[in-house]
Amino acid sequence: MPQPPKRIFFSAGESSGDQHAANMFLELKKSRPDIKALGMGSQKMAQAGIDIRYDSANIGVIGVVEVIKQYAEIHRALNLMKQLVANERPDLLVCVDYKEFNFKLAKYAKQLGIKVLFYVSPQVWAWRPGRVKKYGAVIDMMAVIFPFETQYYQAENIPVRYVGHPSVDKVHPQYAKSEALQQFGLDATKPVVGLLPGSRNNEIKRLLPVMIAAAEQLQVTLPNVQFILPQADSISDALLSNYLQHTTTVIKCVKNQPYDVIQCCDAVMTTSGTATLEVALLAVPMVIVYKLAAMTYWLGRLLVNTPFIGLPNIIAGKSIIKELIQHEASADNMANEIKRILTDIEYQQEMRNHLTQVKQALGQGGGSKNMAALALEMLP
Repeated sequence: MPQPPKRIFFSAGESSGDQHAANMFLELKKSRPDIKALGMGSQKMAQAGIDIRYDSANIGVIGVVEVIKQYAEIHRALNLMKQLVANERPDLLVCVDYKEFNFKLAKYAKQLGIKVLFYVSPQVWAWRPGRVKKYGAVIDMMAVIFPFETQYYQAENIPVRYVGHPSVDKVHPQYAKSEALQQFGLDATKPVVGLLPGSRNNEIKRLLPVMIAAAEQLQVTLPNVQFILPQADSISDALLSNYLQHTTTVIKCVKNQPYDVIQCCDAVMTTSGTATLEVALLAVPMVIVYKLAAMTYWLGRLLVNTPFIGLPNIIAGKSIIKELIQHEASADNMANEIKRILTDIEYQQEMRNHLTQVKQALGQGGGSKNMAALALEMLP
């Protein structure tokens, strides 16, 4: 009698997790075309063929205050996922990032005897190192995306595997830089500055107005500068136009081609997060900016034990990129740092050299393939 196809339950709560899970499932299908998947995610996972039972676009928020505002919906989603896991009894639960939510879901699944693979470790090296043991109690395997993370789990005898960072595989422009410049209507003889305000609505609201103000200042001191913004899938035209319609500075918005946009840039203002790594992989000089709700920021300062928030700095183990956090994330400071990058060639080249080293430290990639192989190993 033929065996029923294996079923994997995915839980991804943010746009990056949605992409990671989709890529992993596409790799799984190459080895096991009969494999089935369902769970929580969004557009990318649905396009990959995963049966989406809850659209996580509703709950992709960051920060204590923002989570409190969305608490009722997040709680409802968690209860729904628990119920689905209990009813469907998948062969494997793959929790992708979205730490606190997925910790609770993993704990519940483990109690039901379902194997749990956690993809993207919580940043235990930055805050609450004691969480390593807590996660170890609710998972069967932790898949980490930075090589230095394995030591924290190995020290507690928790199964861990370094699978590579997903960005290494996906950060590839479609066109040559000269073609992309032409396509976007940019003058190759004039500097280009990118604005990367984030992929969440609350990041746009906090950071885009300041980035626009910085662009306006730059246009006064460096009139030749051109501005471009790669629009995240999760950000609506309406939200962007709310801010862009109030400035006379021309900022071109481009959809669905983030890496072509970034490679065209001579300097970038970017929010903290995965975007900083994507810019680093293309060796484009940048300034990292971040703002949180005041309460979230002060709580973070009490809990976080790391000198940096920018991933390129964390990987390098030193400050190679300027970070402007909270009150320091002003239009003046952003404009001054971008101006320095554009006009101080030695400073710009030194930054590019450091970013090349960050890329080398991340290795050859293959994250999605490695994750698929690991999932297949874990299937009963």
